[in-house]
Amino acid sequence: MAAKKVIAICQSGGEFVTNKDGSLSYNGGEAYAIDVDQQTQLSDFKLEVAEMFNCSIDTMSIKYFLPDNKKTLITISKDKDLKRMVKFLGDSVTVDIFIMTEEAVPRNQSIMPASRSSRTTVSEAVVPAVAPVDAVVDMTHAIDKVDMDMANYTHSDNAPVISNDDKHQKAAQQWENTITGVDQRFNSFNEFREALHKYSIAHGFAYKYKKNDSHRVTVKCKSQGCPWRIYASRLSTTQLICIKKMHTTHTCEGAIVKAGYRATRGWVGTIIKEKLKVSPNYKPKDIADDIKREYGIQLNYSQAWRAKEIAREQLQGSYKEAYSQLPFFCEKIKETNPGSFATFETKEDSSFHRLFISFHAAISGFQQGCRPLLFLDSTPLNSKYQGMLLTATAADGDDGVFPVAFAVVDAETDDNWSWFLLELKSAVSTARPITFVADFQKGLKKSLAEIFDNGYHSYCLRYLTEKLNKDLKGQFSHEARRFMINDFYAAAYASRLETFQRCTENIKGISPEAYNWVIQSEPDHWSNAFFGGARYSHMASNFGQLFYNWVSEANDLPITQMVDVLRGKMMELIYKRRVDSSQWITKLTPSKEEKLLKDTSTARSLQVLLSHGSTFEVRGESIDIVDIDHWDCSCKDWQLSGLPCCHAIAVFEWIGRNPYDYCSRYFTVESYRLTYAESIHPVPNVDRPVKTESTQVGIIVTPPPTKRPPGRPKMKQAGSVETIKRQLQCSKCKGLGHNKKTCKDF
Repeated sequence: MAAKKVIAICQSGGEFVTNKDGSLSYNGGEAYAIDVDQQTQLSDFKLEVAEMFNCSIDTMSIKYFLPDNKKTLITISKDKDLKRMVKFLGDSVTVDIFIMTEEAVPRNQSIMPASRSSRTTVSEAVVPAVAPVDAVVDMTHAIDKVDMDMANYTHSDNAPVISNDDKHQKAAQQWENTITGVDQRFNSFNEFREALHKYSIAHGFAYKYKKNDSHRVTVKCKSQGCPWRIYASRLSTTQLICIKKMHTTHTCEGAIVKAGYRATRGWVGTIIKEKLKVSPNYKPKDIADDIKREYGIQLNYSQAWRAKEIAREQLQGSYKEAYSQLPFFCEKIKETNPGSFATFETKEDSSFHRLFISFHAAISGFQQGCRPLLFLDSTPLNSKYQGMLLTATAADGDDGVFPVAFAVVDAETDDNWSWFLLELKSAVSTARPITFVADFQKGLKKSLAEIFDNGYHSYCLRYLTEKLNKDLKGQFSHEARRFMINDFYAAAYASRLETFQRCTENIKGISPEAYNWVIQSEPDHWSNAFFGGARYSHMASNFGQLFYNWVSEANDLPITQMVDVLRGKMMELIYKRRVDSSQWITKLTPSKEEKLLKDTSTARSLQVLLSHGSTFEVRGESIDIVDIDHWDCSCKDWQLSGLPCCHAIAVFEWIGRNPYDYCSRYFTVESYRLTYAESIHPVPNVDRPVKTESTQVGIIVTPPPTKRPPGRPKMKQAGSVETIKRQLQCSKCKGLGHNKKTCKDF
């Protein structure tokens, strides 16, 4: 026998009215029909309702009347409640269902699930109407567009509910005179509509449009029979809008309280705009609280968040328009900062693909004063259209972050990384072999070998450890994995072959499989004992944390503004470090000077013996061989760090030579000042491009098709991955993945 089906008439946006006999009637709003049977899941039902009314599942409350009982509302909160409703209906083929949000339910009204004790009688309290959340619209035009077909439009549709329980003194004081009467003039219909909106809130009534076009606007009180109305039209031979007629008296009295009045998200956006300018981190919850307290407008979290987005676009400009400004923006960067690289690419449909930026000051600073060492990494963007930021950062002579180039791409792909490296090679063209510290996945291994064929690729130890941990997941206890990773790090930092072999043998003692993984992971790309490039003791690609912090502060801005914020940060950094270094009186930068002095102190306790020519034997806790002509020591610290080790310094003091003569030139104050010798210049008119003959005509850039998904964004963690989640281990059989209660062996 086929399962019984009923048609659920889902209603929202109206209001309950109490009849003389105590029964309830539902007036107004919208209605949609949905088929329901005993197999229907509540989650699926809610999802369909949410799509119909464009409201939030989290705050949704679903109620219905029992047959022949219009005084009691039953709440549906679980699958059993939905099945019970179908059973209760008997021979009925339809059921009226009322969709409300939890915020709209009075505090003294029960919202418990349907049960013998959960019946809700509403004969004494009127349940407010619940407005569905507005459909997502293009926020750029949410405030200012003129609707040409808005005749018979009711202003209160699809908007946050406003409560009349409080005396909203702030609204009344500010806006009670925004409409003064006949002959009042406005610069545009938008200005008139906004003034009318504020006036209605200050005086506590709802209204609807009878006529609303580009020539005239007629508005009347929403309450039936109330004579209040206003008529405005364009003043002849001018662009001004003038109020021609106005009936100022209301007779609706309490009717307006029942009807309620509402405010659009765009209006809320204009209210919070100034505060958002001062406090960019203004939270939606605080927005809702402030609007409720000051204006009596009740917003849920989603409405407050969207209002904030509207306000943000009013302040920052349109995300969409920012992409169309890219041709002008790139041209302006190259004009104001000659020698800079600013290029972009679009897809066949003209949608944005990728943007590469490298300022001349950064290129010059890297070539003149920085080590030939670059860190490649990526971080996700939290803008409306998402994307990824690819970065190439260097280390200055004091081990400070020095951004060299970055790119905004639609996705982190092998092709985008390859394109970024090609652009980077054009920007930093140099004969010096460059050492890259980067991931070995995402196509980087192949691209680096092909594009920078004379360079060195150091596998980022952080990513390598992450892969080791992932590949061997579930096979070892927490303690065993901790020891294994510690030994792996020791093998990476080991400068001597025998030390590397000892560390890998320790791993083999824990797991031959893990040992094979380590040996097959190309140690010549990550272990100091084999690596041929110069990393200067830097092993991980997330060196540029300072730059990523800047990105996190600006990544929700339109693309041109985000790039300009990063430019401004770099400009300030260069200026500050240039000023700071002008006060230094040492030969080396502060951090390197400190290390050299520390090693000099240690060197005084060492014994030096002449071995042969420029080779010396140095004795301390160990015996090391120093060759001063080749800048070499058997401890390898001199070669790895670029500064003489304590053994070499002991030799210099013994033979009367100056240790500063044997330090890498990249650590001198002179090189540091060369790094920051050039300046980054401002890029004017980022938000207001001026069309000139030199502007690239005919190039159209539209936003990428990807948009930010719902929910809180997942931010990439740039920290260490050494922390290992403890795995469940049985105390009886010592097996993994279960405890003694669920152990099957005992």
